[in-house]
Amino acid sequence: MIHSTAIVHPGAQIGEGVEIGPYALIGEHVVLGDRTTVGPHTVIEGWTEIGRENRIFQFASVGAVPQDLKFRGEKAWLRIGDGNTVREFVTLHRGTEGGGGETVIGNENLFMAYSHVAHDCRVGNRVILANGSTLAGHVTVGDFAILGGLSAVHQFTRVGCHVMVSGGAMVAQDIPPYTIAQGDRAKTIGLNLVGLQRRGFSDASIRGIKRAYKLVYRSGLRLETALEHIAAELEETPELLVFVDFIRNSERGIAR
Repeated sequence: MIHSTAIVHPGAQIGEGVEIGPYALIGEHVVLGDRTTVGPHTVIEGWTEIGRENRIFQFASVGAVPQDLKFRGEKAWLRIGDGNTVREFVTLHRGTEGGGGETVIGNENLFMAYSHVAHDCRVGNRVILANGSTLAGHVTVGDFAILGGLSAVHQFTRVGCHVMVSGGAMVAQDIPPYTIAQGDRAKTIGLNLVGLQRRGFSDASIRGIKRAYKLVYRSGLRLETALEHIAAELEETPELLVFVDFIRNSERGIAR
């Protein structure tokens, strides 16, 4: 179902059941998976690979060249999984040679109007970017994270899984999993307990996360000492390992 006014390059790969609306533009190297819908006036260009059952609304810009002065037209990808929703005026950019050559977006994410994912980002699954939220280049966002409206994440920064970033926050350091961050520059203010409960975390897991959080943020201990206490005092669970490994692997430092 391709509208007569849409421009679809003969080289594009269009799956079964794809719908393309009026005046949409689909470039030569684009791949659209089965049952994906593309709204009116949407532009999808470059080496862009989009999975199944995505909904892309009108005026979105998907796969454009990155806003990076180092970009020299090299072949670089935007890869998008399945079941994502891309609302009006969203911009999703391809990668660069310096960042591994691809921007990668997982499954079942919601990108609200005017949100932006820059070059070389990694976005997990079931992430929400609210209206006007922005990821700079080389940002990583974990599964189930939520970024509030008009928030922004500095380049090379990581946002952990199950994180809640408040509206208007300016994130310049890594935000550990399970936490809530707010402010300029964003600081962690507590745990996203409601989100953890909604996603089925057990009471025992939540107790362990609470204890680990207190050791890192409330004990007054140096960070490395706090991590040693976590290893010595708390049961090693998969959820706790995610929290500790994220902190240990931080290059920008964690927001505290």
